[in-house]
Amino acid sequence: MTDFHTHLLPKIDDGSKSSDETVKMLLKSAKAGVRRVIATPHFNANHWSVEKFLKIRESAYEAVKENLTPEMPEIRLGAEVRYYEGISRLESLRDLCIEGTNLLLLEMPVDKWSTFAQKELSELSCRGDMQLVLAHIDRYLGFQSFETIEEFSRQGILMQLNAEAFTSFFTRGKALKMLKSGMVQFIGSDCHDLGRRPPNMDKALAVIEKKLGARFVHELKEIGNSVFLNK
Repeated sequence: MTDFHTHLLPKIDDGSKSSDETVKMLLKSAKAGVRRVIATPHFNANHWSVEKFLKIRESAYEAVKENLTPEMPEIRLGAEVRYYEGISRLESLRDLCIEGTNLLLLEMPVDKWSTFAQKELSELSCRGDMQLVLAHIDRYLGFQSFETIEEFSRQGILMQLNAEAFTSFFTRGKALKMLKSGMVQFIGSDCHDLGRRPPNMDKALAVIEKKLGARFVHELKEIGNSVFLNK
């Protein structure tokens, strides 16, 4: 299983505070059946350039690399890219895609999306050099109509749900509906630490298997593997 959204690289954002915490998070993920994690630290164009971010991310990865062991999940580097109006004009945006793929994990505002933002999303989805994945789509459902989300799915924009969307009473129904309909391709723990926001993929998968059947868990695993085949 691939965890498509994590904040386990140390000292780069509000996630892991140390290499030791990162190692413990990876071991916890392994016990949950995760074999690959995508490290997606926050990227905010107001804070740093793409080039500076990539250097800081590499340094954070190097800080834990020597502590990695075979039983830990494989780490692929990526970013959770914060949307802003005009992001389509950002140079080197393609360089923020998940390592070995053309997938760009995009964090949208937790608010009503403007007409401009919706148009820019559609334009970005037509770019031939990258494939948009909307991060934790469950967080936006209270601000956008379900029809809006469905329309972006029809346009080919991919969706990622947080694991907690399946374990929360308030979002479980919609999360299961979106997964069953094919709107959602990826699940991520969005883990930040070992306390308040720990790796929790196993809990989500247990709910999915109970409510929808083992086939959906298998399909999620296959999608996660296929993204990196021959890359």
